[in-house]
Amino acid sequence: MVVPLASALYPRVHDVDLPLPDLRPLTMPSLPPAPPIVKKLVDDVRRAFVHNLHTGETLDAVYFENGVYVPDALRAAMKVLRDWRSGQEHFMDPRLFDLLHKLRLKMDVRGAFQIISGYRSAATNALMRKHSKEVAEHSQHILGKALDISMPGVELAHLHRAALSLRAGGVGFYPNSGFVHVDVGPVRQWAEAA
Repeated sequence: MVVPLASALYPRVHDVDLPLPDLRPLTMPSLPPAPPIVKKLVDDVRRAFVHNLHTGETLDAVYFENGVYVPDALRAAMKVLRDWRSGQEHFMDPRLFDLLHKLRLKMDVRGAFQIISGYRSAATNALMRKHSKEVAEHSQHILGKALDISMPGVELAHLHRAALSLRAGGVGFYPNSGFVHVDVGPVRQWAEAA
């Protein structure tokens, strides 16, 4: 059996006017949007951005992503938010960072929250109570559940109102001292004595 040559079976391209195929890259059809639960996990990346006024240290880290808190960021937060008087570190409740994240979104600000006070050891708290009646004996600072904050360029009264609106815990207003206290304890509010 003789096998015919391909050229005998098929005409050569230059002998026949055949259209050339479109060689442009193929484009993929657009994918449908992700289901809400997947989109929420992907979009829910939260960043902690705080600056400790007493130590000069800044934390700018993703503390929550893919549905979980990031352990390394929480460890770094313990250092930045430590009792600056004693150097003692303590676990800080991650809900504090959720509260700051919500405040940042509510006020539409980008800068670092200024930290006046983070964790406070029991000894530091007792010392502060000797000098001020404003310091609570069973302060949420001792539990790692409170921060005293301000935000450059944001009026303290605006920060105070935003914190109150979240109803995420305690909110104290200290206009003479220049900060707002926020904590993740029971919902309550108070103001600095005149």
